[in-house]
Amino acid sequence: MALTKLKGNLERILDKNLADLVRGIRNNKENEVKYIAQCIEEIKAELKQDNIAVKANAVAKLSYLQMIGYDISWAGFNIIEVMSSNKFTFKRIGYLAASQSFHQDTEVLMLTTNMIRKDLSSQNQYDAGVTLSGLACFINQDLARDLANDLMTLLSSTKPYIRKKAVLLMYKVFLSFPDALRPAFPRLKEKLEDPDPGVQSAAVNVICELARKNPKNYLSLAPIFFKLMTSSTNNWMLIKIIKLFGALTPLEPRLGKKLIEPLTNLIHSTSAMSLLYECINTVIAVLISISTGMPSHSASIQLCVQKLRILIEDSDQNLKYLGLLAMSKILKTHPKSVQAHKDLILLCLDDKDESIRLRALDLLYGMVSKKNLMEIVKKLMVHMDRAEGTQYRDELLSKIIEICSQDNYHFITNFEWYISVLVDLSRMEGLRQGHVVASQLMDVTIRVPAIRPFSVEQMALLLETSSGFAVRGITGQVAFSSMCEVLYAAAWICGEFASHLKEPEAVLECVLKSKVTVLPGHIQAVFIHNLMKLYAHILRKASTAEEKERARQTLCVLQERLTPFMQSADLEVQERASCAVHVLKVISKLQDTGEADVVHELMQLFNGELNPVAPKAQRKVPLPDGLDLDAWINEPEPESDDEPKADKGSLDIFYKSSTSVSDFRDGYQGEGVYEETEHMPPEDARQLAARQQVRREALRVEQANNPHYLKGSSQARRSPSSQLLSPAEEIPVVAINLSVPLQVSTSKKLSDKYLELERRKEASSEKKHRSKRDKKKKKKKDSSDEEETVQIVAPQVISTMELPEGARLSDSEDDGRPQTDPHRALNIDLDTPSYPKEKPVVRASLEPAVSTPPTKIKKSKSRNGIEGAKEEKAKRKKTKQEKEEKADKAAPDKGVNLNDDLDFWLSASNGNEGKEKKVVSKGEMTIDEAATSDQKKPAKNKKDKKEKKEKKSKKEKKEKKDTQDRDEQNNHLSEHTTTPITVAWKPLVDDKRLVMKYRVVVVPHDQHQVLIPVMLHNRSSKMIHSMNFNVVDSANARLCRGQHEQDGVELPHQLAGQSRVEIPLAFSVMDSTMVHQLRGVLTYMTQGENGSVSEKLDFKLQIPCSVFLTADPMSNDQFAELLASQELPGKAKILCEGIPLTQALDRASRELNMRLVEMDSSGTSASLYSRHLSDHHLCILMKSQADGRLSIYGKSSNPSLASSVMEEMRQMFA
Repeated sequence: MALTKLKGNLERILDKNLADLVRGIRNNKENEVKYIAQCIEEIKAELKQDNIAVKANAVAKLSYLQMIGYDISWAGFNIIEVMSSNKFTFKRIGYLAASQSFHQDTEVLMLTTNMIRKDLSSQNQYDAGVTLSGLACFINQDLARDLANDLMTLLSSTKPYIRKKAVLLMYKVFLSFPDALRPAFPRLKEKLEDPDPGVQSAAVNVICELARKNPKNYLSLAPIFFKLMTSSTNNWMLIKIIKLFGALTPLEPRLGKKLIEPLTNLIHSTSAMSLLYECINTVIAVLISISTGMPSHSASIQLCVQKLRILIEDSDQNLKYLGLLAMSKILKTHPKSVQAHKDLILLCLDDKDESIRLRALDLLYGMVSKKNLMEIVKKLMVHMDRAEGTQYRDELLSKIIEICSQDNYHFITNFEWYISVLVDLSRMEGLRQGHVVASQLMDVTIRVPAIRPFSVEQMALLLETSSGFAVRGITGQVAFSSMCEVLYAAAWICGEFASHLKEPEAVLECVLKSKVTVLPGHIQAVFIHNLMKLYAHILRKASTAEEKERARQTLCVLQERLTPFMQSADLEVQERASCAVHVLKVISKLQDTGEADVVHELMQLFNGELNPVAPKAQRKVPLPDGLDLDAWINEPEPESDDEPKADKGSLDIFYKSSTSVSDFRDGYQGEGVYEETEHMPPEDARQLAARQQVRREALRVEQANNPHYLKGSSQARRSPSSQLLSPAEEIPVVAINLSVPLQVSTSKKLSDKYLELERRKEASSEKKHRSKRDKKKKKKKDSSDEEETVQIVAPQVISTMELPEGARLSDSEDDGRPQTDPHRALNIDLDTPSYPKEKPVVRASLEPAVSTPPTKIKKSKSRNGIEGAKEEKAKRKKTKQEKEEKADKAAPDKGVNLNDDLDFWLSASNGNEGKEKKVVSKGEMTIDEAATSDQKKPAKNKKDKKEKKEKKSKKEKKEKKDTQDRDEQNNHLSEHTTTPITVAWKPLVDDKRLVMKYRVVVVPHDQHQVLIPVMLHNRSSKMIHSMNFNVVDSANARLCRGQHEQDGVELPHQLAGQSRVEIPLAFSVMDSTMVHQLRGVLTYMTQGENGSVSEKLDFKLQIPCSVFLTADPMSNDQFAELLASQELPGKAKILCEGIPLTQALDRASRELNMRLVEMDSSGTSASLYSRHLSDHHLCILMKSQADGRLSIYGKSSNPSLASSVMEEMRQMFA
């Protein structure tokens, strides 16, 4: 024995520990993988030994290997073995490895339930502590369900260390097993007032995290949190509480009046910037919710703005960002308070941090008015000229357009100025938002009819100067920058509103420039389409012979210039060009034949007013019947490796391919690239080609002799003697397309003249007003707000939007929360008491738990008997002294209940205690009145108190003796008493599209009504709507319908694909002692292969009588007396096979809501009792027979109840 022990100690000494492993890895950098593989083999050998210390050392080394990326899931059993060690140092290593390597889907977790339960009940607080810390990392649904009761027991531990960790772990339990939230919530609520600050802070963190996604369920905790906020000095806990109040205030506006004063005091007193920021955020939320009910809130807003200005002026960039972020929230409801700090916001535009500049831009959006719009936009455009970074400049452009276009151009009084701004923006270099500017130009021109002449004039100028958008690429080819998208809008506006053009022929000539072929295909298509509009206008305008002759010449030019577009690589351009050319040929023929109505017929192609299209119009277009957008138009051919790959020449069927060139930054390479040799005489073209060849050869020689140039092969090198140097003038000059111009443009913007004109108008009007006003009026004007409404008549803006017939503009949006979010299941109304069959939590068993003592059931004392005795005594004595004692005793209880009530707490103002006194019913004394009466009659109250104590002690002794006798009788049943779990969902109908489940819940204290929640699950991807639920009413049960719902209940829900909804339905039950079978049907509409289809689902719904049973406690003697009496005429019996007694007791207790009264010592028979809501008794006797069958006898005071419950048991145990 001694030799074996010595051998084990020597092996431990020779084994490598964790430090040796780390040292070895550092010393074997070159062969690290090989060394670690060798160490893993040694660890596997160590894990096979019986010495737990050696295994713990091996697991510690595995934990380190897992940290550096090695998989140790193969050692799960060994980790659990170390976790089960009785020594704390080894147990800690095991839980550390488990927390690193185990996850929710680890298969070996099912082996840890009893071990973890044993560790949780350990007398050593550190064993329980390390278990709680490790369990938080790998808890899954099964562990959460099985250990929920044990964890809730730890919430009442006498050690704060355990309570704190248990409270924090409950949050993980709720996420994995949401059904545990309702039963655990009362205990969690108690921890908010725990004497230990650590436990209190942990409870605040858990509840605040739960309330972050579902705040309405925790509104009842507002009084407790308010008390903590006004008494705690822990800044981090205050931040959590204040954040919670910020989420609760929009749900209960009255809460804001309570919060405004303590929050303001905190803003004044705190020096912690994090707490200050959260206080300001919550004050903003409060003031938004009570903006109509609190007139004197301007002081609080000014305080917040002043504090935020301090944050913005701070040198810390994080504080500056937070200050701007909070300022943007105030801006939404109190813009005038923020506009006073416009200078500070504009200074932030020059900050080196781009995120701060973007936040400042967001603030400028809300600071705009009709008076300062031009000035702000001018400053932003000047800032854009100096700004660096393409992304930031693009953001500036987007923000300028967003500022000007908000609220249907509400702040724009001069649309000529805005068109000029857009033109100036389109000519700025280094921008990539051409499509945004183009969209705005078209939108303004369409919506504001008064601006169309000016807009058409400016667009014509843009087309004339379209070469300004052209750049030359690296290969010398012409291309356009991304801002060429503006030409799309320019061509469309000039074509659509050609009647406002003074010289349409000049515009048509600009559109027909040869370099148009370099533009992207969609712009070329718009050019071609609007060329036809321009020609139609020219033809209609031609009245004299000379004008008609020019129109005929224009027709010939159009046919000639449009023909090359018919060979474009873009199919849209090809089609539009072909249509245009053929239309022109038809017009030419009609003109040759002398047809006079050619102009009218051509104008018919372009008649009609265009309105803006609503943003969501496309999605509202109804899908035609028979159209499946997911189906293939043509089935794809199967891919085969034997098929030859398409070469470049395969596309020459449709168009002539051109040499591919690489794109350059921010530029478009058109399909038909404009060659310099195009339209040149043959001799000039040959000379140009020769010069280019010479340049290429010279460049090749220079590269071959450049030592810094990477050569493809050694053959490319040439001797220096053969080097040819080209003259400097022959070196091609390449235009560099920079995102930011090298020089700041000093040219005057087109929009500047409107700003100067506006300033002159303001100056002249100011002089006139000053000459007419006296000094008092002058002072009044100087003190008036800058943002006074400007009475300027702006042009009319068309707000009509095109939508499909019957469609509305608004859409119902989802909350954005993913379906897999665990907080969805935690959306539980905790204020509403659970139904009798919905009592939580945990899967209970009739067998006692291993290593856990049976928990005693706390019995609440009923006050009904005590109060009844008091009433009899008061009637018997009829003395004034007894009435006063009763009033004195009732007043404190009333006061406590009122203070706990949220409505009372919110209705009572801070300084009016007198109003709280009025809540107490007449004839009872309030707390304050009782205190004053105590001061007036001290001697009498002392005598009364002595009498009360004596009476109270006698009653308590008598009650204690009675309860002790009952507890002794039922003590052996405490192990078998189970807690009913939530009623399980029963399948109702299962279809390929829809799954229906239901459960029956009795309404408390009402035997004639039940609530049946129906869960509908749409398992398809199509929307299900127009659902109608109907049942065939019986003589004793019927569906509660509305006044106009004779044919069923219309369900006001739409089920999107893969979504669920729970719908409660009320049923009226005349006889609750029998089982009710109801036939029903659910009809709904959905989208089928051939359009909308109607579906019908038939089902059978059962309302059992067991839902009306309550598991009332009953002693053995009372049960025996009831059986011996003549009160149980109803009898029934069933015989079940294949189910043991313990399992039958478990299911009857959980599913039929019965209570175990007595079980014999041999475990072969047991008695159960339950009481119906109509005060009918039900007694059950279960006996295990020798042949393995189970006999069940039932007696009841109602024969129908006994037979119905027996039938339910037969179905349940079948």
